Amino acid sequence: MRNPKRVYPIVLTSVGDIYAVSIPDLDIVTQGRDLPEAMSMARDAICVKLCFEQNLGRTEFPARSLDVKVDPGQTLALVDVDIEAYRFYETRTVRKICTIPTWLDAQAERAGIDFSQVLQDALKEKLETQRSPW
Repeated sequence: MRNPKRVYPIVLTSVGDIYAVSIPDLDIVTQGRDLPEAMSMARDAICVKLCFEQNLGRTEFPARSLDVKVDPGQTLALVDVDIEAYRFYETRTVRKICTIPTWLDAQAERAGIDFSQVLQDALKEKLETQRSPW
């Protein structure tokens, strides 16, 4: 996915004391107790779906539909998502194996260096990503 920012239409339907949300382009549904929560849940559901697809190696996603039809009593809205920013909230860690010379390992161990932290810091510097965009 070249641009991590996307906009998708959602259909909001008041059902009793909740709002049902449909995201037709991605064939997913969610709900919220009120409109702000429904919008937030829609944004989260879209991001989860797109991150999952990316993790499977898929990089192309549906463009925003321009002809979504709503029934009486339903509301059409647009929700913006930023997949790159959303990924900053992923707290799950992954194990990476790296190799270094034995002499460097011995010196680093004696110095009490946290290898994971050094790798994270180096990657952030290399990628020019020091902190979450939020």
